Amino acid sequence: MSVLRFADNGIRFDLQIIASWIRPGSRVLDLGCGEGYLLRYLKDNKQVKGSGIEIDETKVEKCIEKGLSVIQGDINEEILEYSDDSFDYVIVSQTLQQVYEPAQVLREVLRIGRYGIVSFPNFSHWKARAQLLFTGYAPVTKSLPYQWYDTPNIRVITIKDFRRFSHEAGFRILKEVAVATSEDQKEGKIIRMLPPLRASYGIFLMGKK
Repeated sequence: MSVLRFADNGIRFDLQIIASWIRPGSRVLDLGCGEGYLLRYLKDNKQVKGSGIEIDETKVEKCIEKGLSVIQGDINEEILEYSDDSFDYVIVSQTLQQVYEPAQVLREVLRIGRYGIVSFPNFSHWKARAQLLFTGYAPVTKSLPYQWYDTPNIRVITIKDFRRFSHEAGFRILKEVAVATSEDQKEGKIIRMLPPLRASYGIFLMGKK
């Protein structure tokens, strides 16, 4: 399958996929928005009305320097302050594996948003499996770049895990894409064959029941 490459604008391939799902002019909330690269891209290219929540104060400062509306705080608490249907899209990009109660967070996401977009590193990627099998050490890959003792991730997620979790928790999956990215993460490809084994990230569009 051919490799896709987007314009060199500083955002990762998986974020480009997320951006492609968002309609122009939408109201968007990015939970765990980091330094605001996705929000800035969406404002410049999709004219969204965007805001974000980020716990790291240094990253919040970077967002503000970009002219973004971002508050510093814990998403588990801040999300409760929004009224129903405040947004068209609520994005949880590579953040779900860092929260203690993912089901509660996703319920809030679909309360305040028409759609939720969730992405996460796929822990069942073949490189992670191979490292554990052949070395006996916890895997370290470009999508899971931390050692076990300094990782911000409090849980590991696979694509199959998330599908089952969504079904059991009563969440509706509208669309899903599995992707593999290059070393600089600006190139990538959509994985259609054996995604649990070959994809580095899973990306899901969630809707209300």
